[in-house]
Amino acid sequence: QVHLAESGGGSVEAGGSLRLSCDASGYDNTEYWCLAWFRQAPGKAREGIAAVDAGDDRLYIYDVQGRFTISRDKARKTLYLQMNRLTPRDTGMYYCAAYEGSSCYYYNLEKADFFPHWGQGTQVTVSS
Repeated sequence: QVHLAESGGGSVEAGGSLRLSCDASGYDNTEYWCLAWFRQAPGKAREGIAAVDAGDDRLYIYDVQGRFTISRDKARKTLYLQMNRLTPRDTGMYYCAAYEGSSCYYYNLEKADFFPHWGQGTQVTVSS
């Protein structure tokens, strides 16, 4: 059973930066999986924002393109999300997610149910 644990959330002012981390444990081959970040704003559905596949190809939704960078350290089994130029619209709970396929596609980000493995989330709050 893979276990995902996010960290790095917090409160920042608009224009600031945060770096989220997600540690994967309990399974040896997560470096071959598609890993993603989702977020959920208050009162809204969970949305996929970025994903990275086993070959380090990355996907981003338009809203975070150019501001956020997803990366992974396969040796440490850690997924990262560097978030720059944050705005209040980025406020929400951020989750890392994983599924056992080696490739990621945009339709994976469009449907949270596609990912069977989830962390507990870390809160990001951006004030204006």
